[in-house]
Amino acid sequence: MPRFSIVVPTHAVAGRLSQALDSVLGQSFGDFELIPVCDGPDSPAGAVAAGYAERDSRVRPVQSPPSAGLGEARNTGAGAATGAYLLFLDGDDVLAPGALGALDARLQELGEDVDVLYFEHERVHWWDVETSTPPLPGTPGGVFTPEQAPRLTGVALPAWSAAYRRSFLTEHRLAFPSRHFTDVGWGGLVTLAARRVATLRTVVVRHLVRRQGSRLNAPGEHQLDLLDQVELVLTRAVEQGLPAERARPLFGQLFTVVLKTAAHPERLPARRRRAFFRRAGALYRRYRPAGFRPPPGSLGVQHRLLAAGAYSAFRALRGANRAAATAAVRVPRPRMLRTRALYAANLRRALDENLAVYCAYWGRGYACNPAAIHAKAGELAPHIRSVFLVEPEAVPELPPGLDYAVLGSHRSWEVLARAKYLINNANFADAVVKRPGSVHVQTQHGTPLKKMGVDQSTYPVVAAATGSFAKLLTRVDRWDYNLSANRHSTQMWERAFPGTYEALEYGYPRNDVYYTATAEDVARVRRSLGVPDGAKALLYAPTHRDYSTGFDARLDLEAFCEAAGEDFVVLLRAHYFYDAGRPASGGSGRIIDVTGHRSSEDVCLAADALITDYSSIMFDYANLDRPVVVYADDWDVYQETRGSYFDLMEAPPGPVARTPGELARVFRDGSYAGPESAALRARFRERFCQFDDGRAAERVVRRVLLGEPPEAIPPVVPLAERVPAPAASTLVVRS
Repeated sequence: MPRFSIVVPTHAVAGRLSQALDSVLGQSFGDFELIPVCDGPDSPAGAVAAGYAERDSRVRPVQSPPSAGLGEARNTGAGAATGAYLLFLDGDDVLAPGALGALDARLQELGEDVDVLYFEHERVHWWDVETSTPPLPGTPGGVFTPEQAPRLTGVALPAWSAAYRRSFLTEHRLAFPSRHFTDVGWGGLVTLAARRVATLRTVVVRHLVRRQGSRLNAPGEHQLDLLDQVELVLTRAVEQGLPAERARPLFGQLFTVVLKTAAHPERLPARRRRAFFRRAGALYRRYRPAGFRPPPGSLGVQHRLLAAGAYSAFRALRGANRAAATAAVRVPRPRMLRTRALYAANLRRALDENLAVYCAYWGRGYACNPAAIHAKAGELAPHIRSVFLVEPEAVPELPPGLDYAVLGSHRSWEVLARAKYLINNANFADAVVKRPGSVHVQTQHGTPLKKMGVDQSTYPVVAAATGSFAKLLTRVDRWDYNLSANRHSTQMWERAFPGTYEALEYGYPRNDVYYTATAEDVARVRRSLGVPDGAKALLYAPTHRDYSTGFDARLDLEAFCEAAGEDFVVLLRAHYFYDAGRPASGGSGRIIDVTGHRSSEDVCLAADALITDYSSIMFDYANLDRPVVVYADDWDVYQETRGSYFDLMEAPPGPVARTPGELARVFRDGSYAGPESAALRARFRERFCQFDDGRAAERVVRRVLLGEPPEAIPPVVPLAERVPAPAASTLVVRS
């Protein structure tokens, strides 16, 4: 029997789950079992947990459907536990270093079985800034009975702030109550049943205070569940004849929680506020123990009004909060006075339910995921009018017939104010209002290798260029949906862009073409780019470097072509930050600058192989199952200045070259397309081409624009059954 069983519910925390599991597996005290409770084996967290289980036999994942809620997830984990003591850990919290050793030492010191050992925890700001350590109530130094510490009721303590003797829980048939506020019910029931209690004045859990706040503070009908939990605990207290000395602090702490909800009207639907107050008042009067006195100050006034059932007076007392909650949304201030007035006027008009506004790369043109969604919407949702926002210089390259508006124009602000759907691969201007009923879709524009969002804050050069992280997060708060091409992205976006959006694991719409293009399409694109017949086209796509200014090819391309062999030509595609300032191509005609070509997807289709450093284009190109070579001449510097989510050198999509000579050699000897390269690419594709199958745009249109339910969305085609667009070169070796 292990000393500890640690149950970790994982719903909606896949992005941080590895940190929680690592904090347990990294403990110096190793006599434990770790039980992640996942939505299912195919869920994002389920995949993470399964990977840990393969590497460590102490990890034993179990499943509980998300519809069952947190309480049932914990019950499922507890039912699978075999340890002497049971601990609960939220999937985005961590155990402090040495925590299990400290718990074991304290239990041994006490010298007898303890029903519940409460310990301290540390509240940590979501951006990794330590905030506070809430103190435990005063208690005796050793083992004590609840009568000796009546203020330790358990009501105000989270379930993960104690270790529970498993046989004690089994003997008393203790389980987490269903629905919401389950910690209130659990904490009260555990304290009522316990006879031998102790404390450990050491921080065991570091609790992440989410940027979105507790789900229990969100508005909705679930707030009524709090009264069910309060009634459950008070009924049990009466049934077992709890003496008044213990009943009074238990009652007071329960109604402190109740009044926090009653005093915040925005948490309850307007039609339910009076009913909540009346039921709470009835419970108050029914269960108020003899000798209970309300606390002093404003809270005491609230107690008296609740006891009297004086809802009108209570509502007047909270009037200031109600006024703040119902204040009109302030209209941001676009620069021009006339534009500001126009935007404000249109915000007062009804949303246009059949209008969608698209933008890509801050207005650089018709491109990327927004363009792919726009095209598919024309097929599947023709009743929705679409407007693409672009910068003036992008207008000449727009497709014929495309309805567009120039960014900053009166029309652009008009459609931004009235559109039901707003779709972007970056972000709309800070002044754009998230109107009730509007739907914002963040499509992203790549799989993250480099650190993104708030994860950039520890890299000074990048942080300085990012500007205000507060403004970034304000933009994130507008998102309703966020697209993901693979589980890695889902998890990293959750960390980099914390918000309340829903992750759509549908693939990237721009990558659909890699499975729908034909041999004729590939030949057409190659002709349009000027690729000579019979040549092997190598796409060279270096990424932007935050520590340098201007474009740097980092490679003498003419010399590379000479060294690699006469069959190769290079398609140079600089990062989109560098629209100008690139060196002129040499006189050999073997370097073709395709940076200005509108579609990176076309360029990838034309290429027989990809050479890149750390650009996210490698993740998209891998869908084609064509050779990829990584040219990593400054990997150490790049990691130091920008950071990465994983070590590319440990899991590359193909051969890695550190010098120009090494790079030329892998093409000269053919190893770039050999069996070892294919094996690396296969592993890379399995991890990062998870949801791209040619139907991503259709999924987005059906779910977002047509409102079809998730179960009606076409499932992802398994990787082994997908057929990528054919390469022009017959020398490509497929994995």
